[in-house]
Amino acid sequence: MAENYDRASELKAFDEMKIGVKGLVDAGVTKVPRIFHNPHVNVANPKPTSTVVMIPTIDLGGVFESTVVRESVVAKVKDAMEKFGFFQAINHGVPLDVMEKMINGIRRFHDQDPEVRKMFYTRDKTKKLKYHSNADLYESPAASWRDTLSCVMAPDVPKAEDLPEVCGEIMLQYSKEVMKLAELMFEILSEALGLSPNHLKEMDCAKGLWMLCHCFPPCPEPNRTFGGAQHTDRSFLTILLNDNNGGLQVLYDGYWIDVPPNPEALIFNVGDFLQLISNDKFVSMEHRILANGGEEPRISVACFFVHSFTSPSSRVYGPIKELLSELNPPKYRDTTSESSNHYVARKPNGNSSLDHLRI
Repeated sequence: MAENYDRASELKAFDEMKIGVKGLVDAGVTKVPRIFHNPHVNVANPKPTSTVVMIPTIDLGGVFESTVVRESVVAKVKDAMEKFGFFQAINHGVPLDVMEKMINGIRRFHDQDPEVRKMFYTRDKTKKLKYHSNADLYESPAASWRDTLSCVMAPDVPKAEDLPEVCGEIMLQYSKEVMKLAELMFEILSEALGLSPNHLKEMDCAKGLWMLCHCFPPCPEPNRTFGGAQHTDRSFLTILLNDNNGGLQVLYDGYWIDVPPNPEALIFNVGDFLQLISNDKFVSMEHRILANGGEEPRISVACFFVHSFTSPSSRVYGPIKELLSELNPPKYRDTTSESSNHYVARKPNGNSSLDHLRI
């Protein structure tokens, strides 16, 4: 059977339908097409039995009112970002009803008639608003069982009329809330690095926002593919909003740890660029999303805080000088933000996204 398999033409045929994985599921597929088969799917992931490792949950309530609370939060965030590169936050200031409306808005977009979705389907990298399945469809060894609506939301805020009618308004409202939260978190991360609170913000870490609104349709054979294969994020920081269906796993100490869903929490994780500028103080951990074995589409919204898309090549990033010393020399060469290409194909053997910059 394998000798008859023309992967390139099957990818093209799927892409040209412009209806994504959701379109396959709505058409009633009972088998996962070969372009999605991933040899690295290992559902029976061994876990150490002696200790149960959990991604920390940190309460951000009171960080503005009390110095003591703020210092305690800074210490917890520092510990989480050094050890796991991930944590869940509660009392983060984003209203729960806005989070719920955001999930519902994105669900509505992906639930629309395929003919409506098709109008947004594109791989044109110059477009700020895109809908497609798998940004790296033609480069990755295996496609993942998901579709994505993505949009650059800052620094140039899109007009409501340029966004999909069913979710444009809530995308604008949610991005405003999440930008405020990111500003706070970059202050906390700056303090955790022993820098002044505005240090990372002054490096424009909070300036660019790229929003990825994922739909993981039900998968007829969840043991054959992923919702998102093993990867790291090409960002300074990612803030993730999940519905209540779970599926996210983080690689820690050689084991895949489940991140249990919490409808009131937002998930924060270190991106590759924060690992670079912190000189490996904070770690950009590999993570993956299991294919959705449930009956309803799973929805998540990842907000990537990235370099500004409007002037990408002018800014040079390297390890922050104030963190360096004889005992802590730079581990990376300086690089322009242009080279933090968000579309580079992942190598199948894991995170090599920073290797080419290592000294």
